Amino acid sequence: MPIRKKGTKATPAISTASLPDIVFMLLFFFMVSTTMRDSEIMVQIRPVKATELTKLEKKSLVSYIYIGPPNQQYREKFGTAPRIQLNDAFSTDKDIRLFVENERAKLDEKLASQMTVSLKVDKDVKMGIITDVKQELRKANALKLNYSAVPRTEALK
Repeated sequence: MPIRKKGTKATPAISTASLPDIVFMLLFFFMVSTTMRDSEIMVQIRPVKATELTKLEKKSLVSYIYIGPPNQQYREKFGTAPRIQLNDAFSTDKDIRLFVENERAKLDEKLASQMTVSLKVDKDVKMGIITDVKQELRKANALKLNYSAVPRTEALK
């Protein structure tokens, strides 16, 4: 008969020495893989629907101009008329040249000529404000222009 020691066997405690390493690896992973939003959208954008769409290739070369009525929290101060948003502030069409210059300055000299300006416009905005923005973009020599849209789901009749 085998000899047994009296008493119960206790399971050894789980070592938590590697726990901080695991936590920091997870933290580092999420910091690297998460992208931060560039700017807060302060205008309401209901994009137009289109059938012939292409995807932008180099999003680092794209600068966005938002046009639409202010969001609910800004309506008391700015009204309900469509506004232009450049970065994190409401602006006028006269500020577009300075905006384009600042965006080009952020890019490498070789890539500055490839910068694209993307217009994210609410579908109910009148064409007059868009024309004013396009005229200012021409004056700023920002000739690569993109209109943001969403795919149309139903077939054209």
